[in-house]
This record gives sequence, C-alpha cells and structure tokens, in this order.
Amino acid sequence: MAIFNRISRRHLLAEASGLFATAALVGRTGHCLAAESSSAKPQEMDLLNLSAVDAVNSMVHGELTAERYASALLARCEAGASLNAFITLEPQRVLEAARACDLKRRSGAALGLLHGLPIPVKDSINTADFPTTGGTPALRHFRPGEDAPVVHSLRAAGAIVLGKTNLHELSYGYTSNNHAYGAVHNPYDPTRNPGGSSGGTAAAIAYRMAPLGVAEDTEGSIRVPAALCGIAGFRPTTYRYSTKGAVPITPLFDQVGPHARSVADLLLFDSAVAGDTSPTRQTSLKGVRLGVVRSYWFTDLDPETERITEGALQKLRAAGVELIEGDLPELAKLVSLTTDQIQNHDVKPALTRYLAQYKAGVGFDTVLASASPDIRLIIGATLPGGSSFVSDAQYRAAVDVHLPALRSLYRDYFARAGVQAIVFPTTILPAPKIGAENTDVEVRGRKMAFDVAIARNIAPGSTAGLPGLVLPAGLSSDGLPVALEFDGPAGSDRALLQLGLGLEKVLGPLPGPKP
Repeated sequence: MAIFNRISRRHLLAEASGLFATAALVGRTGHCLAAESSSAKPQEMDLLNLSAVDAVNSMVHGELTAERYASALLARCEAGASLNAFITLEPQRVLEAARACDLKRRSGAALGLLHGLPIPVKDSINTADFPTTGGTPALRHFRPGEDAPVVHSLRAAGAIVLGKTNLHELSYGYTSNNHAYGAVHNPYDPTRNPGGSSGGTAAAIAYRMAPLGVAEDTEGSIRVPAALCGIAGFRPTTYRYSTKGAVPITPLFDQVGPHARSVADLLLFDSAVAGDTSPTRQTSLKGVRLGVVRSYWFTDLDPETERITEGALQKLRAAGVELIEGDLPELAKLVSLTTDQIQNHDVKPALTRYLAQYKAGVGFDTVLASASPDIRLIIGATLPGGSSFVSDAQYRAAVDVHLPALRSLYRDYFARAGVQAIVFPTTILPAPKIGAENTDVEVRGRKMAFDVAIARNIAPGSTAGLPGLVLPAGLSSDGLPVALEFDGPAGSDRALLQLGLGLEKVLGPLPGPKP
C-alpha cells in the first residue's frame, strides 16, 4: 500500500531517458537485468542496473545528477508497484532531497560516501520525516521525533531516504505476507513470498528500485529475503551497527543491516554506518578454507536447493577453495534451548520500552489488540498462559548457560577447523507460495513445518551473534533464486565482506527478474 504523490510517470521517465546519450557509464552497471524483454528503455535499464558504488561515483563526478537518478528509481518503483514493496513512498520529498544534493555538489562542498543515493528503509526503523508503522495498524500514523542512528549515519553520508518498505507485521514472520498492509510479492514469481521479515527491502533491491537498502535481522530477516529474492544480504556481528530506534523483538539478537546486489555495495554501507573506511581488495580464493557441516545444514534439502548448492561448491573448489568437512556437536540442541526462548520472553518488554521511549502514543496491549489475527495469535502465545510462554527461570538458563555455550561451541570450531567461514544453503527450499506459511511444506515427498524449512539454517548464526553474508548461487528449474550463506567468526565482518568479493565473482551473476 504505497503512498504516491501524483507525479506523472511520463515526467519521471523523461527525467531518466537521455541520461546515457554517451556510453560513459555503460559497463559499470553490475548484474544485468533482462532488459531485452523489458518495457523499459535500454538507457533507463543501464541506469537502474548501476551499483550504489557506481551511482555515487557518477553523481560525485557530475556524470549524473541526483535528481535524474532519483527520478529513474521512482519511475521504477511505480512500475513495480504491484510488488507492494513500499508502505510509504513520497516522490516529491525524494526529488526535493535530490535537488538539494545537486546544489551541494555545485557549491563545491565536501560530499559524503553516499552522496545523492536514494535508499529504501525497512518500516520498522525510525525516520523523523516518514511514519514508522512496524507494519502494524496501531502505528499507522506514528512519526518518531528523530531518525534512528543508522538512518542518521546514512543521511550524514549524503544518502536520501527513498521510502519505507513493507515487512512482515512487527517483524514476526518469514514471509512478509502482511495482513494489514498487503503481502509483498517476490519479483521472480509474484505468486511467491519474498521472505521476511524484510521482504519489501529485498523486493525493491531485486527489482532495481534501488541498489542498496536497509533491512533488519533478529532471526533471518535480512538473510531469508536476500536468499529468496536473489540478492546479497549482510547481517553483521550483533551490535556492530546501532539498533536503537528500531521496532524490537530482543536486544540480544536484533541487528540492522544492508541488502544490495553486490558485495562492494555492502562494503560501502558498512563504511558509512560502522565508520570503517579501511581499504579492501578482492581476496584470492586459492587456499581459502571454508567449513562444511553436513550433519546440520545439508540434511533434508529440497532437490533443486541441493543441486544448486553442490554446483556452487564445485565452483568454489575449482577456484582453489578448500572445503573442510566437520561437525558441530550439540548445535541443534543449543539452538533449541536459546533462540525461541529469548525472543518469546523479550518481545513484550522490548516492544513496551520502545513504544514508551519514542512516544508512540500507544502501549503494548493496544498494539497487540489492533494487530492482524495471525500476529495476535503468535505474540499472544508468548504471554503468561500461552503455549510459547517462557518463565524467568527458563530465560535465565537460555541467556546465562545455553547462549554462552553456543558461542563457545562456535569459537572452538573456528579455532579447531581453521576456517574463515562456514558455508551452507541459506534455506532448505526456494521461495514458497504466498500463504504456504499456514501449512506444512513438502520436501522430497515429506511434510515439513514451514518455519523449519525457512529458519533452520539461519537460526544458529544470528543466535550466536555471528556475521552472515548471503550470496545468490543460481536459479532453480522454476526460475527461483537459491543462495549460499557464509557465517564467519564474531567480529570478522570486514574480512568476511572482503572474502565475499572473491566468492561473488566465482559464483557469478544471477539473471534479474523479468518484468
């Protein structure tokens, strides 16, 4: 349900066309969209395929104005409006901000790392000039008094907030099938979900509405949508980026992070938000050691996921990667004793604090009472008397005993195996149909709980607080993306992203979604 000010599509496309009368930017556009079959003009597609790095570089050097670039992205947003990627989109505000960026450049002022770059922001992250709905009805008109720190950092680096993206309501789900604001649709097949909870940001990036966006991940909400929409996603080590001003589930796991179509753009985001501008270069993969734990991450895979995963591992071997087979005993047990217990215990007090701190004007009970039935059922079950209620004693055991044991298990494994990251398929199967979350899914002729199929592989890393990089690995026979995840040791964010530059090159580009 996007809020569009009435700006003529013809005007927006006119702004975008004519930009590439010369071939100055052609060849720097990153992954190629299927432009031949698109109704968009080839010159427009060149522009839409620009990476964030190249778009900023072009605007800084005067090859491209921020206003023209913003106009092209806004036209693409309107063209893809049926994907329902945005809850709030105000083109006039975006164009005014872009004109201000152009004035700043012409004045000779110093320009930031993200000069003129429109960035979609998940609608669970506070913005002072847009509502922050959390995807739930009670917050429909909530306008925080200030930007979240991550948004403040992006604006300080010269970025423009493109709009607020749709999500699974209150970030409590894996599909972005939002019953209050409408389902987000997967750009590769609109009958399928884009993953959640940050499905709107992922759909926008995949459909070339922007090259870089803000998502948030408590238990997979960056990585699952990245995997199902065929883009790159990065969940940093927990606490690397501030999560203040984000609608919470638990402060122990919540973490904002980027969606993009290239690792270079993930690095750009990290530089702007973490303030780490240390030089990076593509890592040679020769002699790189990656851990493979088949007993947990590779069991019960969908045949297409297995086929593409094994093919991707063969590519990595051919590039010189050493795949180190091993095991992580007790992993499943420790995850089962920590992940749900901590989230289910913390969601009410964390959300209550957020609503009070940012003066939302409503309390937890009002938010829950106004929420969609599916969310009322899930979160209601975490309250006293509910089937998912966690006692204080269970919570303390999860936080003080089982979570430290999980982190220790990972530290010991990385030290013992000598690997730079663990590699595995991000999800057990490609994007399911919208509504499939209400039933079991079928994998290899057997019924499997939907949450297991989507969340089993991503839960350990975020619970332990590890950095996780998702990269597309290929398309299934149905044309759906399949991805690999690379989880590194806690604190290895920059090294993991640098490694990702080489991994991305070997895995190869993924064809973009058809219009």
